[in-house]
Amino acid sequence: MNASVAPSSPTHTAPVVLIAGISGSGKTVALNALEDAGYFCVDNLPPELLREFLNLERIKGTPLIAIAADVRSALSLPILLAMIDDLRRSGIQLLPIFLDARTEALVPRFSETRRRHPLSSQGLQDDAMHTRLIEAIRHEREMLAGLHEISTIIDTSDLRPVQLRAWIRQLAGAAQASLTLTFESFAFKRGVPRDADMVFDLRMLPNPHYVPELRAQTGRDPAVIRFLEAEAEVAEMLKQIEAFLTHWLPSFTRDQRCYLTVAVGCTGGQHRSVYCAEQLSKRFRDRIPTLVRHRELETRAAAG
Repeated sequence: MNASVAPSSPTHTAPVVLIAGISGSGKTVALNALEDAGYFCVDNLPPELLREFLNLERIKGTPLIAIAADVRSALSLPILLAMIDDLRRSGIQLLPIFLDARTEALVPRFSETRRRHPLSSQGLQDDAMHTRLIEAIRHEREMLAGLHEISTIIDTSDLRPVQLRAWIRQLAGAAQASLTLTFESFAFKRGVPRDADMVFDLRMLPNPHYVPELRAQTGRDPAVIRFLEAEAEVAEMLKQIEAFLTHWLPSFTRDQRCYLTVAVGCTGGQHRSVYCAEQLSKRFRDRIPTLVRHRELETRAAAG
């Protein structure tokens, strides 16, 4: 089969979403979120059929398409990577999203669901199963490294399903822009986000946590905003981050990046990082589409 894909027409501007990732990182949740948003979703389509499938759906006029790929297609992954390059050259917009998670977050998920990792062996004792599971996850990371390299990364280690669904819908909704800039606040004590393209450490800035009346508030509350706005160091940090991003954003655009995630972290992910993520978004939103995420605040809200 040598049918080629015609470039997407003006009425079909939404990119084809390609969901991939480590087993247990939330692919089913992501696909369900896209399906609920009106996407026609296909799970584990053989890469050899991708071109013909897209041809058919474009002829039918399907406006929103999402395709999932995982390690079960491992033998065809080189074909998939080549196909992605070929489709992009032919004018098809693609949004590859890779779901990742720390190994220590993945292991309990398999235990809780009692599901077997696709690369692990059956019939093993508990200790052996744990060891083989960790080995299987490591091997899977190696096998999927090529997809990881070309994709927008979402770290689901600390995300609840409701957060992942929201983030997936955000990415898909903003994907028609040439480049979308995401500012994500986080707490260093809970680890640096694996999906960050750039990380800025704000822990040296004055901390509202040590002001008793501000401790329970966040970087979105007026009293905390006034506190941080009065600090020259905070203003200088924001100025330098803005200048750095302004200088390098054209290079990321030329590199055909769809998303750039800038993570700003403080100790607890509640005051300084939240404030700075909000301020940076305001400074760039008139120049480029922006998204704002607050990992720790959203996690608490989801838990509550």
